[in-house]
Amino acid sequence: MVTTPKTPEKKYIQILWSLFAFAIISATSFFFAISAGVFGELPTFEDLENPKSSLATEIIATDGVVLGKYYIQNRSFTKYEELSPYLIDALIATEDVRFKEHAGIDPRGLMRAILFLGKKGGASTITQQLALNLFSGQRATSKPERIMQKFKEWVISIQLESRYTKPEILAMYLNTVDFGYNSFGIKSASRTYFNKDVSKLNIQESAMLVGILKGITLYSPVRNPENALNRRNTVINQMVKYDYLSETAGDSVKAIPIKLNLRPQSHSAGLATYFREYLRMELNKWIADNPKPDGSKYSLYKDGLRVFTTIDSRMQEHAEAAVKVHMKDLQATFFKHWNGKEPWGEHKEILISGMKRSDRYRALKADGYNEAEILAVFNTPMDLRVFSWDGWIDTLISPMDSIKYAKQFLHTGFMAMEPGTGHVKAWVGGIDIDFAQYDHVNTSAKRQAGSTFKPLVYTLAIDNGFDPCQKIPNQPVTFEQFQNWTPKNYDGKNGGSLNMFQGLASSINNIVAYLMKQVGPESVIELSRNMGITSDMEPWPSLCLGAFDMSVYEMVGAYATYANKGVWTEPVYITRIEDKNGNILAEFFPETKEALSEETAYAMVKLLQGVIDKGTGRRIRFRYGLTNEVGGKTGTTQNNSDGWFIGITPELAAGAWVGADDRAVRFRTTALGGGANSALPIWGEFFKRIYADPRLKMKPQPFQAPENMSIRIDCGGSKPAATAPVSTAKKL
Repeated sequence: MVTTPKTPEKKYIQILWSLFAFAIISATSFFFAISAGVFGELPTFEDLENPKSSLATEIIATDGVVLGKYYIQNRSFTKYEELSPYLIDALIATEDVRFKEHAGIDPRGLMRAILFLGKKGGASTITQQLALNLFSGQRATSKPERIMQKFKEWVISIQLESRYTKPEILAMYLNTVDFGYNSFGIKSASRTYFNKDVSKLNIQESAMLVGILKGITLYSPVRNPENALNRRNTVINQMVKYDYLSETAGDSVKAIPIKLNLRPQSHSAGLATYFREYLRMELNKWIADNPKPDGSKYSLYKDGLRVFTTIDSRMQEHAEAAVKVHMKDLQATFFKHWNGKEPWGEHKEILISGMKRSDRYRALKADGYNEAEILAVFNTPMDLRVFSWDGWIDTLISPMDSIKYAKQFLHTGFMAMEPGTGHVKAWVGGIDIDFAQYDHVNTSAKRQAGSTFKPLVYTLAIDNGFDPCQKIPNQPVTFEQFQNWTPKNYDGKNGGSLNMFQGLASSINNIVAYLMKQVGPESVIELSRNMGITSDMEPWPSLCLGAFDMSVYEMVGAYATYANKGVWTEPVYITRIEDKNGNILAEFFPETKEALSEETAYAMVKLLQGVIDKGTGRRIRFRYGLTNEVGGKTGTTQNNSDGWFIGITPELAAGAWVGADDRAVRFRTTALGGGANSALPIWGEFFKRIYADPRLKMKPQPFQAPENMSIRIDCGGSKPAATAPVSTAKKL
């Protein structure tokens, strides 16, 4: 048999086929090795159907209601059937025009990317982007890592295409992408930017959202509106190019400006927003000091902690409602009171300081603008959103005028707690956390206490043996050691004599000044510390008029001592923290201290009841119809800058402060700006609501008197002593 020798051409063909076969076998083996996890673990089918996500920390009320969560991603999920068809068209036209044809990898796109080195578009399909978003973890940082990651994306993409339909892949992709502005997933993005369901997105809105995906900061309609408009129109051009829109329709839509209806999806939604933000900071401190058993730190946003609080969601609802009802009316009164005039008068500096604290000012300063240029920007009208009690308003206004408008708003802080347990049941730190983030309840939020501090001076006097029924001259008192300081009564009137019940009920300065001179400021400070007040206080006689700053948190805790028979109980707001498996990581118990004798505490309860029955707190009775046993004290500071009311019942101690952020902004009359009108109504409205709520089943109880009461509380009884007893404290 004769063998025909191979020609050189046949040898070359054989070599080429061998190389081709080797390449196919090598590539197949390579991808099989990737699938087998040789080059790193890949997700299983179970992982594909149940992708892992970070577990949010839950904040749980004492009645079991979840008040809110702390999370990294505000992620919401939607089904394909809920997606706007314009959104699907815009996505496919822009990101993957052959999406419906390929099986996860687009050969034409891949070849184009290789030939033109990516200059005419990338090769990643929507399926590959989904694979990267869901399962690649931390993005590769070096070119070799990125190449290997790309191969893994191909394998995962093929698995995805084999497990899911095209519509399911599209929905999964849109559920996993970041649209910026704290919006993860298309449903959150639709709510954030347009405040509408994703099914109702129109052409231009769909195109804008798809455009954001190329760069959430660069094409943000909030931060870079011009870039966002150009990118949106590029998406529309793609829709025209691939026949999803006619050219006429495309031109028409491109002429429409971007119109947002911003509703930021954030932690500021729901109940107890101020409390949850304060709690977040406190939990971060706890996390820093309490590592896991392995030494690593807990994550507030990933580890699924469960934080059990003392807040009652029903009481919180009523507290927030009480604030809204009263503050809306009070704000209307304030605007009418000033009738368009600027309440800060000559204090124009508050406007400049407001400007310099703004994000806009800092951004302009960082961009190199000088003060004159910045001021020109702030005086230029532009489209802005401003707060109102009837909802946010989109309007044409200059940033400086928006500052003037915002400076006129009154703010508040309100807290309620159980005297015996110390459990904080309601916490309202302000009128709206999106408008004003400053929390007016927590211990760092301090304002001048005014007459709400007077009961502590009375308390010390009774503890030093003073008879509450003893008549005290209603005459000016001079403190010679303090430059002859002589406080005056609010109305300037003197004369006659009053017992302690009468002096406190009418908040007479002469009476409390007399008592302060007998007991001394150092002793008052010592008592204050025992009753939980930690704010700075100087040993000056002006303490008797509350001429120092303190917080709602401290003041409510101090007054709760009276309702708790003289035992101060630290206000607490967390009972325990659990991990995601229910294991208790920490439990919290309040500090307690016997600050007063039970007799002194009860005597003070009766004095505080006199304020409600016959004094400055009378509207608790006639306006809010509360007939149960209530004690309390109003407070008003100089020029009506601060209004206070702290009140107690056997069930709860609660308090409210009201005022503007800048003390120069205020009512001009005490009839409007005093604590009885500005702060007391929040307390009254809250208690009226909680007693009427059948869910709470709160039945008013009487204060319990001590078994042996040696202090006189009925001044209609035996004749009082001729002179007031001399205190053992150092006189001034």
